[in-house]
Parts: sequence; C-alpha cells; structure tokens
Amino acid sequence: KRRYPGWLRRHQTLLQRFLSTSILANVVHHMRKADLLSTQEAGHIQEIGSLKDKVQLLVEFLSVTDPHGTALQAYLQGSHLTEFNLITVHDSVVRPYKDALLQRLKEDENSSLQVAGNSSSTLLLIECVSDLQQREHDLVQVSVNRGAGPLHGRALGLDKLITPLTRVSKAPRVTLTIGVAGSGKSRTVRRFIQLWIASQIYPDLSLAIPIACWELSSFDRLSVERLLRLYVPYDNVDVIIFNESCKVLLILDGLEEFRQSLDFADAPPTSDPRREIPVSDLIANIVRGNLLPGATLWLLSRPGTGAKVPAGLVDRVTEAPPLSRTSPSQTNTPKDVSSQVWSYLKSQKPLLILSSVPAVCHIIITTLSRLLKLESDATPLPRILTEVYAHYCWPHLSGSEAPSGGFRKPLSTLGRLAFYSLLRRRYTFSETELRTYGVDVPPQGGTLGCRILQRRQSWSSDSVAWQFTHTSVQEFMGALFYYVSLRRGMFDLFSESAVSWPRIGFHSHYRAALQKTNQSDAAVQGNLDLFMRFLSGLLSPAAGTLLGVSLGVGHEEQLTQRTTATTLLQNTVTGTAGDAVSMRSVTMVTCLAELQQGEWLRSVEDDLINCSLRGKLKGGVCAVLAYLLQVSDACTEETQLSNCLDSSSLKRLLPQLLYCSKLRMENNEFKEGTMELLGSLLSAKECHIQMLSLADNSISSKGIKPLSRALLVNRTLTTLDLRGNNIGAKGAKTLCEALKMNQVLVSVNLQNNHIEDEGARALAEVLQSNRKLTTLNVQKNGIGPEGVKKVGEALTKNQTLQDLNVSSNHLGDLGTVALAQALMGNHILHRLSLQSNSVSDRGIKALSHALQSNRGLSCLNLRENSIGVAGAKDIAKALKVNTCLRELDLTANLLHDEGVTAIAEAMRVNRAITSLHLQWNFIKAGAAKALAKSLMSNTCIQLLDLQENALGDNGVIALACALRSNSSLSVLYLQGVSAGKSGAVALADALVVNESLHTLDLRGNSIGMEGAKAFSSALKNNRSLRSLNLQENSLGMDGAIFIATALRGNHQLTYINVSLLHGTCGECFCTGCGCVILNIHHLNFLQGNGIGESGAKVVSDAIKAGAPDCVVDI
Repeated sequence: KRRYPGWLRRHQTLLQRFLSTSILANVVHHMRKADLLSTQEAGHIQEIGSLKDKVQLLVEFLSVTDPHGTALQAYLQGSHLTEFNLITVHDSVVRPYKDALLQRLKEDENSSLQVAGNSSSTLLLIECVSDLQQREHDLVQVSVNRGAGPLHGRALGLDKLITPLTRVSKAPRVTLTIGVAGSGKSRTVRRFIQLWIASQIYPDLSLAIPIACWELSSFDRLSVERLLRLYVPYDNVDVIIFNESCKVLLILDGLEEFRQSLDFADAPPTSDPRREIPVSDLIANIVRGNLLPGATLWLLSRPGTGAKVPAGLVDRVTEAPPLSRTSPSQTNTPKDVSSQVWSYLKSQKPLLILSSVPAVCHIIITTLSRLLKLESDATPLPRILTEVYAHYCWPHLSGSEAPSGGFRKPLSTLGRLAFYSLLRRRYTFSETELRTYGVDVPPQGGTLGCRILQRRQSWSSDSVAWQFTHTSVQEFMGALFYYVSLRRGMFDLFSESAVSWPRIGFHSHYRAALQKTNQSDAAVQGNLDLFMRFLSGLLSPAAGTLLGVSLGVGHEEQLTQRTTATTLLQNTVTGTAGDAVSMRSVTMVTCLAELQQGEWLRSVEDDLINCSLRGKLKGGVCAVLAYLLQVSDACTEETQLSNCLDSSSLKRLLPQLLYCSKLRMENNEFKEGTMELLGSLLSAKECHIQMLSLADNSISSKGIKPLSRALLVNRTLTTLDLRGNNIGAKGAKTLCEALKMNQVLVSVNLQNNHIEDEGARALAEVLQSNRKLTTLNVQKNGIGPEGVKKVGEALTKNQTLQDLNVSSNHLGDLGTVALAQALMGNHILHRLSLQSNSVSDRGIKALSHALQSNRGLSCLNLRENSIGVAGAKDIAKALKVNTCLRELDLTANLLHDEGVTAIAEAMRVNRAITSLHLQWNFIKAGAAKALAKSLMSNTCIQLLDLQENALGDNGVIALACALRSNSSLSVLYLQGVSAGKSGAVALADALVVNESLHTLDLRGNSIGMEGAKAFSSALKNNRSLRSLNLQENSLGMDGAIFIATALRGNHQLTYINVSLLHGTCGECFCTGCGCVILNIHHLNFLQGNGIGESGAKVVSDAIKAGAPDCVVDI
C-alpha cells in the first residue's frame, strides 16, 4: 500500500501549478538518469494527457523510489531556483494572508450597516460607460433609466469576472466595474474575497489584494513595494507577486475617493517598484502597466470617475445590477408590512424608481415600514423624497411626542460637514476630520450621528474611516444645513472661509444655490442636483408640517419662501425654452415636483394622456414633458407623442427621447428635416428605443433615407411601424438595403405605403439574407403576382419569418400559388394573412395541397375572397391530414351549405383546429346540422363563428343539441342567424348542462320574451357563461324582468361581463376605492330591446341586490 511522503504530498498541488512542460521534461530526464524512474515509468509520464496529470503521475512514481522527495528538491534548487522558491514559500504567505482577510470580513459583518441588495454574485457585462453616466448625478442616471439598469447588460458571475469569455479571447488585465453610490460595489468585493478564500472561485489565483482607495488618502507618496507591504505584510511575498507564474489580482475599490483626482494624461511614467511617487501617479502607472505589468486589476468606482480611466487601458467593463422591484424579498422588509410597502411604492413612481438602488431602497423601506407599523392617521406616508429622509434621520418626528430641540447642534456639526464636504466632493472622513467639525467619534447611541454615519474598516490595518450611510443622506443634511443657515446668513454660504460679497435674504441665497447647481463646474456629473432637490423639498407643505416647528419656521414664512422658490424655478425652466431640454432643466422640474407645486405638471400630464399637446410644446412645457417621460404612469408602457410634434419641439425633446423604450409618434406629418432628427436619435449610442411607431406621418421616399441610415448602426430597435405613409417603391428599396444589414429589428409594418411589386422584390432580397425579422406586414401596397412570387421564392430559403400579412393586395390565384409552393418547404411561417386578394378555387387548390404537408402554419386568414364550394372541399381534404393549423378564417366567401358540410365532415377527424370563422358564407340549416354533428365528436374546437348566416331555428336547435355533449367549445357567435323563440329555448336548455361555453353572442335575432325567460331559467344553474349578448332581440319589458331575475342568482355573469367590457371598450370601471361600476348601456342585453327606463331600473336593482358594492350608472 503506497503512502505519499510528507514533502511531495504537501506540495503536489503547487508542483502541478508551477512546473512548466519544459521543466517537467527536464525533471523526468534527470530522475531517469538518477535511476529514480524506470524507462517504462518515464514513458507513461510522456504519454499521459494533461500537464497536471503528468505531474501527479511523477509524484506517484517518486513516492516509491524517493519517499522524501530529496532528489527532486535538490534538482529544482540547483537548476530551477525560482520555481523551487515559489513552491516552497507560496503557502507560507497565502495561508496566513487568507486567514487575516477572513478575520477582517467577520469584523466588517459585525460593524457594517446591512442594506438591501442582490444576493447573487453577479455583475452586468456592458460595453462602456455611457455619456449619461459620465455627465449626470448618480440618482439622475437612475431616474432617466427608470431604475432598469443598462440596456445591453448581460449577467456575468464573479467566477467569470477575470477569465476569457471565449476560447479565442484573452483574460482581461484591467476590469472596470461601475455603479452608482449605494449599488453594492464594496459588498461585491467582499463577496469575491469570501468565495476566493473558500476556493470556490479562482483556485489558481495566488493573491487577491483588496484596497479601499480611501485608505491611501493619508499617504502623499508611495512606491509599489511599500504599497504591497502594507496589504500583504509577509516575508517572501515578492517571490509570489513578481513571478510570472503566479496570478495576482489587485482590487482598487472606490476610485472616486482619492483626494487627488487620477490624471492618466500627465502622470510621469515609471517602472521602478521602489520609487516613491504621488499616490495618483502610482495608480495611473499601475493601470497603464508600467508597474506590476503581470498583475490583473479590478477597478471599482462610480460611473463619472470610472469614465476617466482611458478606454484603451480597460479590457472589460461591468456594472453593478439594480435591485429588482419585482423581488421585495431581496430587501430587509419585515414580512408583515412588505406587501403594504411595495403596494404603496407602486403608487409613488419617483420613489419606486430610486428603490432600485440598494442603499436608497434601505432608507425608503425602513422609513415606510416604521410608519406603517405606527398605524397613525396623523402621520401620512411620505410622497416626496425629502419627507422620507426627514423621517429616516429623525424617527421621533412621527412619534406622539414633539421633538425636544436637538436640531441645532447636529446641523451645525454634521450638517456643516455634509455641505462643505459635498462641495469638495468628499464622502469619506477620518476621525480627525469629524472632530474638526465637532462631531462625536464614535457617535453615541440614539443620536443622529449614530443613525446616519457608518464606520469603514481598513483592509490593511486597524485604521477606520466614517461615511454617511449613503451619499444622498449627506446631500440631505447639506441641504438642511444650507436652509437653516440662509435664514440668518449675511454672506455667500458656498464659501466656507473666504471673504465674499454680502448676500442677505432667502431670495438671494436660494437663487445662489440655483446658479451654483447650473454652473458648468458643478453641472459636471450633476454634483448638486440632489442637493437642490432636497433644498426645494424642504420648502414643500409636507416638509413644513414635519420640520417647521423644530426649525422655528412659521407658516407665513414657509408660504413666502415657497412662492419665491416656485417663481425662480419656473423662470429657470422657461428661460431655456428655445434650447434642447437638458438634464439641468429636468432637474429644475424635479425640484418643482419636490416642492409639491404640481399644477403645471398635472396640466401637461393631462394633455399627454388626452393626446392634446398639439401646439402647446412651447416655453418650459418640453422640460416638464421630459420629466413626465421618467415618472408618469402614462409613459410606463409606451410614450404617446402622436399628433403633437413638429420639427422644433422634436429638436428640443430629442436628448430626452433617447431613454424611452416604446415611442409612438403618429400623425405628426414629419418633413424631411424632422426625419433627419429622428435618424440622429436612432443613431445615438445611448438610444434605448425598442419600439417606434411613425404611422400616418406622410413620410416620403426622401424622408425614409435618414431612418434607413440609422438602422445600419442602431442596436435597440426591434419593432418599427411605418404604416400609412408614402415611401413608395423607391423608399422601400432604400429601407431594404438597411434591413439587409440590420440584425436587431424583428417586426416591420409597411402597410399602405404603395411599395408595389418593385418594393416587394426588394423585401424578398431582405428575406433571403436577414436572420432576425419575424413579422412583416405589407397589407394594402398594390403588390401583384410578380412581387409576391419573389417573396415566395425567398420564403423557401428564409428560416426566421413567422408572421406574413399580404392582405388587400392583388395576389389573385397566381400569387397564392406562389405562396403555396413556398409553404411546401417552409415550416417556419406560423401566420399567413391573404384577406381580400381575389383568391378563387384555383388558388385554394394549390394552397390546400401545400397544407397537407406543411408542418408550421398555425393561423391562416382567407377572409373576403372568392372561395367557392370546390375550394371548400379542397380545404376539407387538407384539414383531414393537417395537424398544425389552429386558426382558420373563411369569413365572407362563397362556401354555401355544400362547402361548409365538407369542412364539417373534416372537422370530425381534425384534432388541430381550435378557431373556425364561417361568417357571411350563405349557409343554412343543413350546414349547421353538419357542424353540430362534428361538434359531438370533436374535442379541440374552442371558437365557432357563424354570424350573419340564415341558420334559422332548425340550425340553432341542432347546434344546441351538440352543446349538450361538447366539452371544448367556449365561444359561439350566432349574431344575425335568424334565431327565434324555439332556437333560444334549445340553447337555454343546453346551457343547463354545458360547462365549457363562456361567451355566447345572439345579437340581432328575435328570441323575444320567451327566449329571455328560457335564458333566465338556465342562468340560475349555469356557472360557466361569462358573456351573454342579447342586444336587439325584442325582449321587451317582460324580458328585462326575466333577465333581472337571472342576475340575482348568477353573479358570475355580471362580474365577468364587466371584466370583459373593460378589455374591449377601453372604459375603466374601477374606482380608487375598489368599487365596480357597470354601465347599463354596455351590458349588451338591454340596447335595442325596447325595455325603457323602467326595464333598465329593474336590471339595475337586480345587480345592486346581488352585488351591493356595485355602482350602476344608467
């Protein structure tokens, strides 16, 4: 039994990592010469596969002949000293280093504030830092993106962070991770270190060295050698760090926390690891690769600072993911109030959006949870961000006892620290700095400092630093300090110590804050945007009620300040009316919303919802609209800007439209210059638009050119609707050239654009090369047989198109035959619409033949053609063998009884069709009886449409008999089928036993009072029917009474009818209090029945009796 010797067993893993192929060959040769390996054993080592397995086999052989590995050690020490030293000292450095890191992690867990965050070890792989991220404040970025995170980001686990993503790519040397403040970057670093220590990721990584950049702020100059000694203070560490065989990861967390900004352009180059240079120059040289060229770097920062790292030096960019709003379980919300909190947040869109930032989410959720637990009507839930932060900082504000002072001192210490540090862009403070401002360190329990300051532990020593729990808390405290100070301030508060001109009065100080926020130096990265929002929010009625007494501000003073601020903000917004709407302008509108001066905003929002903005996009309205694009529920699903835009208003809105995902700009009559603007919009790198509708805009062949050029570079637009324009064949050809290259668009609507055969030929070329397009609508384009023939030929090669609409063209039988030939080989197309194309029996013969072998088509629309009996019989033959067609529409053809009878016979064996439309086909009772017979055995059909056919009572009675046994049919349309009393009675009797039918349409018949009586009796027992339409059936007053009787016992019908009508007519029947509103006119069994007001009242009373919460509006 073999037993591994001590040295070999302890170092086997290191031998496998650090012995190269050439060194191993030399070792085997030497051991063979020393007779420690036999020829056969040396041969086995050479033959085995991987280098790791070769080393393992070597160790196994030597464990017999050289139990202590003495010969191997001697050889390596004499011939490969570097590798020998690395193998012998590696673990003596790495193991204690990992133990020290683990101890730091445990201490950090005990002292750090635990906030909500994504539990998975995942980042988002992105291309680069966007222009928006470079320019704007963190929370402005979040608001603009509606909390959704990067558009093109894809998940990247920490186990893949510094590895090649493909077999042919290289591992990145420099990886940059960006994320707004509070997004969890530092926690991601801690998670990475935990996984690495546990050997769950990167087992071949020798050292992972995390450095919090604030730790280096106390050093003026450093060398690489000294830097590494600070964080890995072990003998022989140089053997690992400077050895090319060892993988070393240097993690720089928080680049924005360097006291001196990084300057990659002017930092003098150096490659001397012992030379001490300014810290900023040291970091620049490390990133450049002049120092530690063999190390891997992971840089983490806020977006604005991350963008300063030259793109040419960064190999991979990732972003911290937003907190999912659909997963409240990811937050620390108490379970008993979780649903209430998230339900409330859904009604407060600005707060909900900011909740995608984990640290801000913690503040909002903590505040709302505590207030909900109070269950006090005296303390309303906050609706603006300023209220949230006031409650968070001073929980006693919502208590039963009024605050007993305690405001002045923390504002003069913590507030001053927050404000002037914000101006210097400082967010981390030493204990010395805190004491300079009079802040107690450590903060005493129960004080404001204890609530809003958090301790940060160094990775390298026992030194600590302090931060506000989030940068937004610092900005709130800074705004509160400024507000309190401006009431008695006589000089410019933005100058902490320097002499300034006198500045007296609220108006002067508030205007100074506005000017400072909009100055170019502060506007870079929107440094004061949130500060200005909080300052405005402190003037709101809600904040006045909450803080007014504590701050000593009376009601009249608050009102004066509010009026002054509102005027200044509105003037600032309207002052830039002629320019493109900037983020600064949107910030000013945000301040108005925070000030709770929403009349202007509500007026614009009403116009937006009612599509009545035409002629009103002047002055500051564009800025208000840009704000609403971010927060209005009217823009949640799509942004509706139809019938209101011209070239000038579009130009002003252009920067803000970039971030809309679904944009509808119909009926605006865009000229060529306007189309150039739209082209630039779609060409922008930051374009988020995924759906764009430009229907009915009179776009010509010239106007389509800039749009086509944009499609060559756009990578977001998936749906393009151009229906109702006039691009013609020439414009279609221009567009198609772009579609050949575009690999993003999946749906294109060119309905009614006069593209004709020439345009269809261009589209056919697209279908042969494009691999993304799944939906194409060319309805009403004057396309003839020649054009569709080319499309059919393209379909034989195309493997992506699933939905093709060629309705209302001039295909005729020749065009239909061409498409039928395509369907013989194409099994990808799912939906085909040939409505109104003059298709006769000849074309149907070819199409039916194709359907017998086609395995893909599931929906076929043949409405309004000239299909006769012969065509119907051919369709019937196809239905007997086809197993994929689900929906068949033969409305308005010439099938007659004979043709429908043939189809009915086919339906007895068909097990695929679920929806069959036979409206307007001149069929009578004979065909109805045939269909009824098929229904008795068919278990798949769910919808049958027989409207406007003279079935008579005999036909309806036959169908009613089938309903007694059929268990699949759920929708039956019998409008205008000449049904009378006996047909209605038969249907009513069937409803007593039928359990599948939920929609029955009997409009325009003559069932009369007797029919109503029969249905009244049936509805008392039936529990499946949800929609019954008896409009225009001569029910009379007696019939209304019978229906009312039925409603008393069948609430299912009443409630589901309401739900159905909400979806179909678009009227909202739900009030804020949850009551259901029924509109008698829309119940669909009263209109046209001559029941009068008294009959309507009978039905109304019946509904109220069965459902007392209903409000009936007659």
